Amino acid sequence: MNPTRPPSAADPAYRDHATDRPLRSVTLILFAVFVAFFITGLAMPVLPLHVHTGLGMSTLIVGFVTGSQFAAALISRVWSGNYADSRGGKPALLAGLVAAIVSGLLYLASLPLAGAPVLSVTLLLLGRAVLGGAEGFIITGAFSWALMMLGPQSTGRILSWIGIAMYSAFAIAAPIGASLYSRYGFLAIGLGTVLLPLASLLLTYPMRFVAPRPARRPPLIQVIGAVWLPGIGLAFASVGFAAINAFVSLFFVERGWGPVWLVFTIYSGSFMLSRVLFGHLPDKLGATKVALLFVSMEATGQAVIWLAPQPEIAFLGVALTGFGYSLVHPAFGVEAVMQAPLQSRSLAMGAYTTFLDLALGTAAPVLGFVANRGGLRSVYLASTLVVACAIIVAIALLCRRKDPEPLSP
Repeated sequence: MNPTRPPSAADPAYRDHATDRPLRSVTLILFAVFVAFFITGLAMPVLPLHVHTGLGMSTLIVGFVTGSQFAAALISRVWSGNYADSRGGKPALLAGLVAAIVSGLLYLASLPLAGAPVLSVTLLLLGRAVLGGAEGFIITGAFSWALMMLGPQSTGRILSWIGIAMYSAFAIAAPIGASLYSRYGFLAIGLGTVLLPLASLLLTYPMRFVAPRPARRPPLIQVIGAVWLPGIGLAFASVGFAAINAFVSLFFVERGWGPVWLVFTIYSGSFMLSRVLFGHLPDKLGATKVALLFVSMEATGQAVIWLAPQPEIAFLGVALTGFGYSLVHPAFGVEAVMQAPLQSRSLAMGAYTTFLDLALGTAAPVLGFVANRGGLRSVYLASTLVVACAIIVAIALLCRRKDPEPLSP
């Protein structure tokens, strides 16, 4: 096999993982991703209420509890990538589902201890951390398993499908979680966090799977060397998402524009539309070309919000931001995976995704500092400039080498 060219689905390393019904199998794999983010979304609107109001803990403790999941997800990326490369995508995904069930059991175990709030919060914090690790294993396992089924020529499509499962789960879960909490309390959230991963586990466990052949794996530093430049491009582009997520509602309220909820509906709708209509483009046209086009669209959207004289123009900027950012992750991701050694592509995806975690973890406080110094409008000037840096990264990738020829399915 030529090590300089991505293998085709006909190569033995991929053929052994084929299935007679790949799309049906991939659908079940994507359902596991949906479940992981659905149970995360269930708790997002209600966990702060439960910890602060129900248990009487401070907002600092609320921050620790809610943030522990994302810290654990970041830490688990490399671990889950190594695990998926050595054991295979199915064992990694199943391990993530089991961990998700354990997190739900920790939620439930915390409820009888409400009279001892410190102990109860400790179990909640541990449960969130376990769920963060579960998320890393489920995402990496799903990517690795689907890649083995469909072949590397479908890398962009797989990443797009995973993103659709993630964001649709978040969108659906938040109102359901709020409704369940108002009627049945945090018990319903705990039960959902146990039962939904259990259902997904029962569906995916019987699926056919062949373990990867033992192979010598390159050192981590070599994998990082393959993904660092696309990862930096993703990190720059993700600042636009952070600016929308953290500050756009305050920006609209400050100007008396509304309704604020429409901002998030437009952003989510344009994001999903882009993935559905154009998710195949990184595989067909070349990853860096698509990254350059869509990150330019995202930067334009941020500039439109910054300069918007009226809400209709700002809504257009939000739509452009969502539509553009939607394909940045899979486009840079295809570049990262294709440059990584064949034996370490799951590890490469885990390492690549850490750039997203780091960007989202640092962008909000930095942009908050910008807002304190220059006002909310300055947030979108700053985000425009940072997202534009991703354009430079895409150009650098194009100059470094040409994209590999698009592979036919």
